[in-house]
Amino acid sequence: MLNNKEIAGRQESLFLRACRRQPNHRTPVWLMRQAGRYMKEYRDVREKVSFLDLCKNPDLVAEVTCFAAHKLKVDAAILFSDILLIVEPLGFQLVFAKDHGPVIQNPFRSDKDLPVFDPGKISVHMEFVFNAVRATRAALDPSLPLIGFAGAPFTVCSYLVEGGKSRDFAKTKNLMDGSPELWRNLMDKVSSATIEYIRGQVDAGVDVIQLFDTWAGCLTPAQYEGEVFPFVRKIISEIRCQVPVILFGLGCAPFFPIIKGSGAQVIGVDTNTSLTEAWKALGPISLQGNLDPKILLEDKTAIQAGVQKIIQETKNKNGHIFNLGHGVLPQTPVENVLFLVDLVRKLTEKI
Repeated sequence: MLNNKEIAGRQESLFLRACRRQPNHRTPVWLMRQAGRYMKEYRDVREKVSFLDLCKNPDLVAEVTCFAAHKLKVDAAILFSDILLIVEPLGFQLVFAKDHGPVIQNPFRSDKDLPVFDPGKISVHMEFVFNAVRATRAALDPSLPLIGFAGAPFTVCSYLVEGGKSRDFAKTKNLMDGSPELWRNLMDKVSSATIEYIRGQVDAGVDVIQLFDTWAGCLTPAQYEGEVFPFVRKIISEIRCQVPVILFGLGCAPFFPIIKGSGAQVIGVDTNTSLTEAWKALGPISLQGNLDPKILLEDKTAIQAGVQKIIQETKNKNGHIFNLGHGVLPQTPVENVLFLVDLVRKLTEKI
């Protein structure tokens, strides 16, 4: 059962205040993939279970999620999960192949492969995620916000069509341009399932949703605006009244004039665009980002220089959440991540 008093208390956390562009005494910080292979404790868990089995075990999800958040002393935890779990109740077979990442064993090829959207099936099949949210919320510091997430429909659909990762997204673009009605039907089904999935996470106790449109940067602005953005906006319009939404994609700066109308309260910025440029394009909105993860492979002097550059860009502005431009790299020294979080806390503190 959700604790309304604790929920109300978290509304005044640095992270949620920043989502609302309210002033803070320092900049909140959390990191994408803050629970991951760079941590020995995570690797120890993975020696015992596969990635997919870990994602489907609520107790282990709570363990790795909470351990990372508490060890790093970040201002938000993000649920350990994967954006492709949603494809299974839609009838697609997902495996994680060693050294190849996610593979869809029955990729989308024609209208015969269109999934049947059944809200009840989503709710039942994804119950392990909702249970993971509850277990994590119970184990997590009550004052710490918990971020849930989902893949945006383009990124999920690109995996379904390509059958896995892709360099050129040729099959996806061919479907989008050559069979627009079929493409929109697929996007609509995935969007409806995603809304149901997000609602389940919110009902279970997440405080924020991050929508990952990781691969949308491969598109032209016209493709994004016509064939992708309406579905993103639909999802956000269904969710933003319940919890704040963070919209993040790689290489999406050309779409900022479009994304400006998404309804998301926070826009995640990758390392290819400065926060100053993002604010110019997006106007008064909260931003999240955007230290290059590769800097964490360097020495502390380089890390400090990178952090100070971002602090200078965000000086005297409300609504900044410090993060990386993408996830923590597996080969990152854990001491550098600890140093980064501590440095952000110290350098942004307003005395």
